[in-house]
Amino acid sequence: MVSTDHCPFCFKDQKELGRGDFSKIPNGIPGVEHRLDLLHQGVVAGELSLARWVEVACTTPARMFGLYPRKGVIAPGADADIVVYDPDARQVLSAATHHMNVDYSAYEGMEITGRADTVLSRVRSS
Repeated sequence: MVSTDHCPFCFKDQKELGRGDFSKIPNGIPGVEHRLDLLHQGVVAGELSLARWVEVACTTPARMFGLYPRKGVIAPGADADIVVYDPDARQVLSAATHHMNVDYSAYEGMEITGRADTVLSRVRSS
């Protein structure tokens, strides 16, 4: 399972509070928007199988939080959130293009392969 300490503090007016004293810098970085895509780089590099990627990102968290088999699987009776993923899409991560309400990206300029194409929320199968 992969988790994050997603904390979308802006540099301006928030992170810069620690200019004279680093202990006053709010902890964490923004990144939840790109977590699945960054994890997909393990598939691109051959370090994760496609099945393991889905298990780590979807199935295991659903099990750990007691949501499986209602979530984390596409099966009759499940309440699925389905992501149609384009494994060949190229993107460059940037604060200028992300959808988080924050003024920087820890991954600024990083070129990655893969992107969610379509997200279907709470699809009921019967």
